[in-house]
Amino acid sequence: MSDALWGALALVLVFEGLLPFASPASWRRMFEQMTRLQDGQIRFFGLACISLGLLLLALW
Repeated sequence: MSDALWGALALVLVFEGLLPFASPASWRRMFEQMTRLQDGQIRFFGLACISLGLLLLALW
C-alpha cells in the first residue's frame, strides 16, 4: 500500500507541474483569477475534487 501511495503522490506532482512548465503565463493568469474567488467557491471546488477522487478510487 505504501508504494501505491507514493506513486499516487508522484503522479499528482507531475500533473500539477505540467501547466506551469508548459505555459507559465497562462498558469499565472489562472492563479490570479483563483485568488479572486470567494471562500465558498474554493470550498466547493475542493469538495468536488475530493468527491471525484473518492469515486475514482471506489471504481478502481
